[in-house]
This record gives sequence, C-alpha cells and structure tokens, in this order.
Amino acid sequence: MTITLSLKEARRIALAAQGFGARRPEQPTVAHLRNSLDRLGLFQIDSVNVLARAHYLPAFSRLGSYDRTLLERDAWGPTRQRRLFEYWAHEASLLPLDLHPLLRWRMARAERGEIGYQGLKRFAIEHRPEAQAVLDRIIAEGPLAAADFENGSSKSGWWEWSHTKHALEFLFWSGRITTATRRGSFARVYDLPERVLPKAVLDLPTPDAASAQRALIERSARALGVATIADLRDYYRLKPDEADHAIAAQAEAGVIIPARVEGWSQKVWIHRDARPPRRMSGAALLAPFDPLIWERSRTERLFGFRYRIEIYVPQDKRTHGYYVLPFLMADALVARIDLKADRQVGVLLAHRITLEPGAPTETLERLGIELDQMAAWLGLEGVRIGLTVPSS
Repeated sequence: MTITLSLKEARRIALAAQGFGARRPEQPTVAHLRNSLDRLGLFQIDSVNVLARAHYLPAFSRLGSYDRTLLERDAWGPTRQRRLFEYWAHEASLLPLDLHPLLRWRMARAERGEIGYQGLKRFAIEHRPEAQAVLDRIIAEGPLAAADFENGSSKSGWWEWSHTKHALEFLFWSGRITTATRRGSFARVYDLPERVLPKAVLDLPTPDAASAQRALIERSARALGVATIADLRDYYRLKPDEADHAIAAQAEAGVIIPARVEGWSQKVWIHRDARPPRRMSGAALLAPFDPLIWERSRTERLFGFRYRIEIYVPQDKRTHGYYVLPFLMADALVARIDLKADRQVGVLLAHRITLEPGAPTETLERLGIELDQMAAWLGLEGVRIGLTVPSS
C-alpha cells in the first residue's frame, strides 16, 4: 500500500522528524542536547566562523540558548565523558558514539585504498611506510596536529605540510587515528582511538557492511521523516551500491513505507514512526549546513525555496550575501538573512534581510526576537540591521 501525502503533510513530517515544532526548553540541558543529536544523527562540521562554527548551530535552532561547553565536553572532553566522535559521514561530522561500529566498514574501505581522493588513496599502497611513520610518531609522542610535523622537516626528506596532512587524513579515514581535541583556530589534534574513545565503544562488535548500511538507512529515514531514495543515500553519503540493498531490506521489514507526495515525481519513503503534526509553530534561524536544508534540491521540493551558499561566489556576484541563514516560521521558509558576528564591535550584524514572497506580516517581528536571542547566545551586546529587501 502506498500512502499519499499532500506537500504540507510531507513538510510537517520532515520538520517534526528534525525536531521542529515542539516548545523549546526554558533552560536546555545536556539531556536536551543529546536527544537532539540522537534525533539528527550527526552535526556537520565546517571551518567557517563568520557567525559560529556549523556544529553549534543546529542545536541552537531547535533548543534555543544552550551552553556550548556541553557540546564541547561531549565532543572533546575526557574519555570518560565522551559521547561523540569525529568522522566522515555527511562530510566531516560529529556523531553519537553508537554510530562508530556502523562506520567501521567505511574505515576498512579507506584502509584498503578503495575510497577517498587520489592523494589519500596513495597512502594505502605506495606511501604506506610514510603513513606508518606518522602513526608511529603519534604512538610515541601522543596527540599531534598537522602543524606539529613541520618541525620534523630537517629529520626526513619527505616531510612536507601537504604530504603529512594527506597521511594524517588517510589514517583518520581508516580509523587508525581520531580527533583528540581541537586547538587554536580549530585545528584537529590526532591521537589513537584507544586513548580517546571509551573502551566500551571500541569493544562493541563490528557488524558486516550490509547490516551497518541497513542501520544507517534506518537512521537516515528516521531523521528525515519523508525522503526520496537520493535523500536517504545522501544523509550519510552512501553510494547506490551501499544504500539500495539497505533501502529494499528496510522496506521489506516495514521500517520504511512507500508513499507519494503530491507534485513530486520521485518515489518517496516515510519512516513507519513518522507522523504529520496537526499544526506547526515556532521560529528558527537555520545554518547553511543544517540537516533540514543541506540537500538543496530537497529544500526546494519541500519549501519551494531555492537556496545556495554564496561563500565562494565573488562579492559583486552574490545575490543574498556571504553567510546567509534561511528563517523558518511555522512550516515555511519566509526570509533569508546575511549574518556576521562582529566580535570586535560586539554586535550581530544582519547585513541584509530578504523576505520571501508571501512572508507573513509578523515575519520581521519574529525574526527580531530570534536575532536578539542569537546575539545573546553568542555573547554579543545587540543586533545591527542593514538593508531589508521586501519580497518581489
């Protein structure tokens, strides 16, 4: 049986699956934060810090002003306090520890040189001795960042920044090393998993690749609520040969149910636990790498909202700004705001606010509340608004 959904129902299912629509807690706790991360399955990491680093923002969008040190402790605190680990999932990500066994097949493929960019693959075969030399130094000396290897250039003829970084990334993809902490300008510091991650996690049995992929598809379906095949693959960056058998298996088990969404041509699946809320409320600023919107074609299908990040576009060719956050109100994306945290002046700069066609009359008022809350959360004294562009 195929379920038919209206676009509004599909949108509300997706929003509820992502943790929107519920009342925000008055004082978010570490339990709220962990529940949010468990629901989403990961926080994407990105180096851009014009506002706040990307991994902090999804929890703020859903919980409001939470204590960021709670996330930092779970991600990079002492081993006994760790609840997260870094790995390649949907790009570089912070992931709950229970996903570690589900990604070991990917680590094994990287170790064999079957995945990764070409410079990385070479360390699985022709440059394996150099990779081992990097690993041996970490074993002997403890946590090291890529910059720490620069001092070794006089001791070995092959030590170069790019060469070392490739070796470290090969070891990281392979699961031979992991992130111990972050240093200075967010540089990754590497160490052995057994010195960083809880022993109970490393001792968990390793499922075969097919079983792990089935589990990842279930996590994707639960986090998305309603999804096309491409959406399900994309969440943890699974290739068709890694995902399609898992989708078929979860469909046969009744974990995902076939559906169609009015106006969509693609085949759709919904998680068996997904439900469309009768109404949606609330408002949220969404980071460019928020899992609700990171797949741009899905964002356009769900919300009729064409969104592209313009960081790499020359300034004179940008349409909406450098670091633009969509603004969610109830079940619609109603505006986009080019934001910057000006830490020297102590203000949150909204360079440009662009309203979407049909944006409700109270959009600017609701947006103002969210901007004030974001400024306070970032430790800024207030908000400065530049240009406001009405809908066309």
